[in-house]
Amino acid sequence: MQYGICNLSIVPLRLETTDTSEMVSQVLYGDVFKVLEQRKSWSKIRLAFDKYEGWIDNKQYIELSLDEYKILEGEQPKLSTDLIEFVQDKNQQLYSIPLGASLNGLSLLEHHFDGGFSNKKKAKNEIIETAFNYLNAPYLWGGKTPFGIDCSGFTQMVYKLNGYNLLRDASQQATQGDALSFIEESEPGDLAFFDNSEGQIVHVGIIMKDNYIIHAHGKVRIDRLDHSGIYNVDKRIHTHKLRVIKKII
Repeated sequence: MQYGICNLSIVPLRLETTDTSEMVSQVLYGDVFKVLEQRKSWSKIRLAFDKYEGWIDNKQYIELSLDEYKILEGEQPKLSTDLIEFVQDKNQQLYSIPLGASLNGLSLLEHHFDGGFSNKKKAKNEIIETAFNYLNAPYLWGGKTPFGIDCSGFTQMVYKLNGYNLLRDASQQATQGDALSFIEESEPGDLAFFDNSEGQIVHVGIIMKDNYIIHAHGKVRIDRLDHSGIYNVDKRIHTHKLRVIKKII
C-alpha cells in the first residue's frame, strides 16, 4: 500500500483516468490519502478524511511513507480559515491555498504559512457564520471551495471547519445524525435533505433561524424553508422537496 499528500491548492478527483472525466470531488492542499492502485499517469486514491475514492493525476501529489501517513491521519485537523492564502516553499515560491486547506503537513512539505487557522471543535452556533464565507460561491459539481462548490461539498466543508466530520455525498450525509420529526424541532446548523421523484436524496442544505436555509443551488444562496421544501424567493417556486432533517451536533 502506498500513501500520498496533496501539495497543490485544488486538485480534481476524477471518476476515470482521463482529464476529461467527470470530477467527482476535489483534493485540497494538505489532504492525505491511501493509494489503492497506481498506473503510469493516474492513481486511484481513498481520502483519509471521508474515505471518498477517485483518480488523481500522479503529477499532482507527493508520496508519503506509512509512518508519515499515520502521523498526519491521527492528528486533529489544522485548517486554513482565510478565503485564500499562500504557503511558501524553501525556494520562496508561493502556492495558493483555499479556505479549509489542511496545514498538518507543512513541515513535511517544507512549506511556511503564517495565516489564520483553526484546529479545534467550535460551538454549533458558529456553523452559520462559517457558512457565510461561501455565500455566492458558484455551484460546481464536485467542488469544495469558495471558487466552486456543490451542495454536499458545502455542508461538508462548513462542518469540517468547525471540527466535525461529514461524509462527501448528500445521500451519505443523510445516514449520519438523528432524524427530527418537524422543522420546528430544528436549530440553526442542522441539515435538511431533499429527494427527487425516485426518492433518492440529491440535495442538502444548512438550516438557519426563522425558517431560512443556506445551500448551493446555482450559487450558495439563502432561501425559505417550509414543510414542502425549499421555496426560491427569486423564482417564487419550490425547487426542492423536503425528505428529512438531521441533527448532527
